[in-house]
Amino acid sequence: MSSSIEDPSDDLSVTSPKTWAAGVPAVTHALEYSLGQTSVRRTALTLLNINQAEGIDCPGCAWPDGAPGKRHLNEYCENGAKHINDEATSRRVTRDFFREHSIAELDGMSDYWLNQQGRLTEPMVKRPGATHYEPIGWDEALSLLAAELVDSPDEALFYVSGRLSNEAAFLLQLFARAFGTNNLPDCSNMCHESSGFAMREALGTGKGSVSLDDIHHADLIFVVGQNSGTNHPRMLSALEETKRNGGQVVAVNTLPEAGLMRFKNPQKARGVIGRGTAVADQFVHIRAGGDLALFQALNRMLLEAEDGAPGTVLDHDFIRNHTTGFTDFAAYARKVAWEDLLEATGLPREEIEAVFDRVLKSKKIIVCWAMGLTQHKHGVPTIREVINFLMMRGNLGRPGTGACPVRGHSNVQGDRTMGVWEQMPQEFLDALEREFGFTPPTHHGLDAVNGIRAMYEGRAKVFLGVAGNFVRATPDSAVTEEAMRKCRLTAHISTKLNRSHTVCGDTALILPTLGRSDRDFQATGEQFVTVEDSMSEVHASRGKLPPASPDLLSEVAIISRTAHKTLGSTPPLPWEDFEKDYSTVRDRISRVVPGFEDFNARLARTGGFVLPNPVNQGVFPTPSGKAVFTLNEFTMPHVPEGHLLLQTLRSHDQWNTVWYTPNDRYRGVHNARRVVLVNPADLKDLGMADRDEVDLVSIWHDGTERRAQNFRVVGYPTSPGSAASYYPETNVLVPLDSVADFSNCPTSKGIVVRLEPARSITPGAV
Repeated sequence: MSSSIEDPSDDLSVTSPKTWAAGVPAVTHALEYSLGQTSVRRTALTLLNINQAEGIDCPGCAWPDGAPGKRHLNEYCENGAKHINDEATSRRVTRDFFREHSIAELDGMSDYWLNQQGRLTEPMVKRPGATHYEPIGWDEALSLLAAELVDSPDEALFYVSGRLSNEAAFLLQLFARAFGTNNLPDCSNMCHESSGFAMREALGTGKGSVSLDDIHHADLIFVVGQNSGTNHPRMLSALEETKRNGGQVVAVNTLPEAGLMRFKNPQKARGVIGRGTAVADQFVHIRAGGDLALFQALNRMLLEAEDGAPGTVLDHDFIRNHTTGFTDFAAYARKVAWEDLLEATGLPREEIEAVFDRVLKSKKIIVCWAMGLTQHKHGVPTIREVINFLMMRGNLGRPGTGACPVRGHSNVQGDRTMGVWEQMPQEFLDALEREFGFTPPTHHGLDAVNGIRAMYEGRAKVFLGVAGNFVRATPDSAVTEEAMRKCRLTAHISTKLNRSHTVCGDTALILPTLGRSDRDFQATGEQFVTVEDSMSEVHASRGKLPPASPDLLSEVAIISRTAHKTLGSTPPLPWEDFEKDYSTVRDRISRVVPGFEDFNARLARTGGFVLPNPVNQGVFPTPSGKAVFTLNEFTMPHVPEGHLLLQTLRSHDQWNTVWYTPNDRYRGVHNARRVVLVNPADLKDLGMADRDEVDLVSIWHDGTERRAQNFRVVGYPTSPGSAASYYPETNVLVPLDSVADFSNCPTSKGIVVRLEPARSITPGAV
């Protein structure tokens, strides 16, 4: 593989933000990127199989697919097409590449450059004191990893990204617990952890209660803190169906997002030659962190409307039969002052009343949300207040209603279902013990934030990452990198090169694996894996391409072999059988994980199956057996004068930490990523002008400052007092200790920053 690829030039240009998403340009950009990565034949093979019933599950997001027979031939979005063909690239990273480039040189390269080098092809090792990676055989590599897992089990971290299959995730947590630790941090710790904590407390389950059919037939859908057009584009097709069935959409966001204004569905004539579909009936341009106050305002208005027309507004049967805590909640909700609610939301009362009017006219309501809610200090109380809102009118468990956290990774929900969590409940651990004959540890393990802290303090010494790019996905970049470099060994199971491979422990391993698009042959024949989407639908994913290298192993094989080398026959687990035949893993899952009974047999049904959700069965597995109304203290971010509240976000042409081009097409930003979007009125107050060069400086209560250097200001209609900039470039600004209450989720949507005239970039600046 040639390393002649260069970063696009940083030559910022700005156009007006788009007022619609998708359409023909989305198709053009998807094909342009795909064909730049691989051949016409391979592009056609991936795109014709992605999200099909017997095809490849798109790794791009966790939005569900339509029922078999109701899917479009091209059942993918622009970013899904880019992502699958980014993985299917014909470019290769060989041992010659690592001989040519030192680790220090690679560490100075951008995320874009590293990703564009192509697929990894054989195991590599960085030995203590070495400056380069060198080839290593699989047996030696996994023996080296196993040999480092010799001290206390709790000195090891087993990190999982949402790309992992159900089978591999189940085996990884089985390995970790048989080894003796619950240190299973995962990407959920950094995104939807607040959703899980809030929903488990209020409803007894951390999963959403909504199906695709519910979306189609709701009267009113709130899309809160979520940019569907970039992060979950196929959701726009579902919202289009909502609108065609007479439903309405309220978009609540600190930024106007093109996909929630108008959607031109490229699979339909009206999306190609027509005006498409206006999606949001009302755009609520909320102040950053004001979502808690918005739902507190709506809940207070519901109570007052019930006062004026007793028995006609609230669902008293649902409240009486299925909930607890309503009286205390109602008393508290009436006390929150209107002036506080208006200040926190930044909205005129008339606008909130307009939203409330839509609520009163709707019998079936769904609230969808993403990280605009979860990544705030008060993320858990905000989501609990959303659940209060849904319960007041019985908008749970009925068709067309429910709570809908929209997850990002394709199997992030499945990984958690399979046991990848540092706090799995005792009943899951008991099921493991019954099935496998060993006693799992019961003490809680380390999540992502606490795992970084443990590595930094020398309490964790071995890091195994399965998929993902931990170094760039986590907060407080400088602290994270120093923590990783303090490890005795770091190992990453990966498909492509990324920054985590350049931030090494004393010893470092790159363990290359099959991608989602690769065919997987084991001793008993060709295998498939399974995933669970955001709406609890479980289905198979089958690779269609020849493996990128004959030296690749599957994730199941790597985990099974490492576990066997580490544990031997204590406890006696059939790791070799698991590697040979993934159906044996599914047999074990069927006896451990509720809802997966007869797993293999049910997969024979085209399209898979749906896991039961207790909320939709009128069951709430809380201590009281009922859904819980919660008391959520009013709060709002307080920003000192001369500062802004920064949220980190993706550009449109980006998947997680990887960007494909330096463009954010829908927002009108081109050829640059070190930009900060600021309301023009705020720029005037700060004495700054469009295109000024600035440093972003975050402040923390201990007086520590973190600096992201040399950004250019772009005037943009952010909500007053807020700013936005791209991650991972701005993760350096997020203090490790700045986390959501209860969930420990990094507060990447609520960072207090000031803008200073730019200093020259210093060596090593992020």
